[in-house]
Amino acid sequence: MLSQLRPALVALIALTIITGVLYPFAITLIAQIAFPSQANGSLIVQNGNVVGSALIGQSFDAPKYFWSRPSATGPFAYNAGASSGSNLGPTNPALLEAVQARAEALRAADPNNTAPIPVDLVTASGSGLDPHISVAAANYQIARVARARNLEVARVQQLVAQFTQGRTFGILGEPRVNVLQLNLALDALP
Repeated sequence: MLSQLRPALVALIALTIITGVLYPFAITLIAQIAFPSQANGSLIVQNGNVVGSALIGQSFDAPKYFWSRPSATGPFAYNAGASSGSNLGPTNPALLEAVQARAEALRAADPNNTAPIPVDLVTASGSGLDPHISVAAANYQIARVARARNLEVARVQQLVAQFTQGRTFGILGEPRVNVLQLNLALDALP
């Protein structure tokens, strides 16, 4: 029995060092060299302060900002430690109530806007952390943001176009707008 215990312990120690120390160190080193921004959370820094991540949504509800896609994370919105969807099915009355409340808030913020509300402004994403909205959702909000900031609509449209990201690899997904980056650009306008 002792003759089998020694090789087992040596294998355990060797594999622990290889898979628990050397491999993670090597992958971390490669990531820091090849993809430093992504390896550190795709943080957005402004004036020396971290204001968010390009990968995690934030809540905006002031009329002068573009509003993000709703978050279903708990115990508070956009909680990166609790990524989750709402798990409410399409026939669940609670989902219908939440969608109606969100639509009413959008209509109250911009009563003159009679366009159909894009679905991503009233429904949460699967992760609850989506930092992007569709181009249609951004376009829906342009008039409200321009009016709240005393800007020309064309100037806000120009910013939306500037911050519209195309399909990944040219074929995957849909064009989208990162809400945090767009709102920071709005704040930076003279």
